[in-house]
Amino acid sequence: MPLNADRRHSHRRAHWRFTSMLLASVLLGACATHPAHSGAHPRGDLRLDTESVARVRHAGLLGTTTTSAAPLTVASSLARVAPVLLAVLGNHGKVDELAESLKECARRAEYQVNASLFGNRAPTREECGEELDVDGCGEPITRAMLLGRQKHSIALACAREVLSQLWPAPFSIEQRYRYYRASRFSETISREEEQRLIDQGCTRELWRTIKPDIVLHKDYNLLRAVLILDFKFPCPPTNPAQWKQYGRTSAYSGLNQGEVYKEALGGEVFLLTP
Repeated sequence: MPLNADRRHSHRRAHWRFTSMLLASVLLGACATHPAHSGAHPRGDLRLDTESVARVRHAGLLGTTTTSAAPLTVASSLARVAPVLLAVLGNHGKVDELAESLKECARRAEYQVNASLFGNRAPTREECGEELDVDGCGEPITRAMLLGRQKHSIALACAREVLSQLWPAPFSIEQRYRYYRASRFSETISREEEQRLIDQGCTRELWRTIKPDIVLHKDYNLLRAVLILDFKFPCPPTNPAQWKQYGRTSAYSGLNQGEVYKEALGGEVFLLTP
């Protein structure tokens, strides 16, 4: 068998093995997290079980920056978050509770996926870099990318539950926006339009768009943010958590995600990482 064909065959076999493992992990995540819609809901138990907390090797920190993502201490993180959130939440205790609950979402996602796929260890650098598939544009899809998607799914389901109970104002989860930087104009993109564009495969229709994980709003102006949060799951975990840097072919060349988010929606920007 030619070398390239053999390599593609090996990639396909690895991809199907990994996909089946991810499906098992999806079921695990679905049992452990309960997505909720925004609005008033009875308070539930948001705590991780004792065993899960004990096995998480890296505590999540809530850090802020638009140029780097060096984690801050918990105390300094909360001190910087508090001025942004106090006007809505009313006191430091509620700010602390919200921040800690969202950090636990990152921990939960990291632990659940690693536990189900790697036996309670973190993936190695070699495992993270393995190419398992290609996208509609012919670009490689690595194990790190697939792990990140799975961890995001669990973390965002958890965050939706947390925010439904602890955030009294509107919030958006994975809302896509089209941002025209030259005119400083933003608009929301409906789920239906987004899916239509994605179904086209390799397309430039999403070129001038952004999609933050979480946007907290003060009121019903969904184009203005109080706080913008993105989950990041470095693979391997020794890699620094950082905002994606936009390349030369991007509509936002020379900037990173955090800078564009803040420019497009206002508010502060933060990284949540285990």
